[in-house]
Amino acid sequence: MRNRSNKKPRDTGQPASNDVPMTDEQVVLPRVKNAAAVELGRLGGKKGGIARAKKLTKEQRSEIAKKAARARWNKGK
Repeated sequence: MRNRSNKKPRDTGQPASNDVPMTDEQVVLPRVKNAAAVELGRLGGKKGGIARAKKLTKEQRSEIAKKAARARWNKGK
């Protein structure tokens, strides 16, 4: 496998910030999501996908699937 250690960092300040220990004020807490909002969004997403699929023709669904497959196969290039 190719040695990737010579890649340049995306952020020039990042290497320096990795060497400095974090203080108590800098600790990042995990984000808590509102369970009711998550469930409401999920319900809307489920309905929308079915409604969209019903209005598309077979040819349109086929084109969308082909485009998605091409995107998956070309992702690593």
